[in-house]
Amino acid sequence: RNAVSVVLQQNTLFSGSILDNLRWGNEKATLEECREACRIAQADDFIMEMPEQYQTKIEQGGTNVSGGQKQRICIARAMLKKPKILVLDDSTSACDTETDAKIRAAFRDQLSGMTKIIIAQRISSVKDCDRILVMDNGMVTGFGTHDELLRTNDLYQEISKIQNEDRGDFDKKGGKA
Repeated sequence: RNAVSVVLQQNTLFSGSILDNLRWGNEKATLEECREACRIAQADDFIMEMPEQYQTKIEQGGTNVSGGQKQRICIARAMLKKPKILVLDDSTSACDTETDAKIRAAFRDQLSGMTKIIIAQRISSVKDCDRILVMDNGMVTGFGTHDELLRTNDLYQEISKIQNEDRGDFDKKGGKA
């Protein structure tokens, strides 16, 4: 279990400081280690804009931060555990596509030795993965790279077409789900 960290779509933050919440992933993490994890998770900038930065108090359940901010804090917390395997279950769904892309780029560039299992509805979130598993109603309908699936899998092609029409941004009015 210690080799795996999981970040769900709906994670929990508890009352205490942002730093306390981050250290739940690694109680011995230094402030600089926390900041580095937050930089990768695209959380450092918004935290540094808060009145007390990393000492800013989080209300029970994280009701005083947005859904995307909560997700990014939880991603950073999971990374502080330094897992061999990081499971991300729709963990950037509340983030805009630009932030999601920055997180994916940071994962690729800075966490190359860590296995990442990404469960997502946005094709943009998985298109750079080594292998993609396409499921429909609990059944596997395709397996391969992004390019292979665009050539061979009708469902993947359809989803890609729909998401590309609106640039895949579900956070904007008119975006498709």
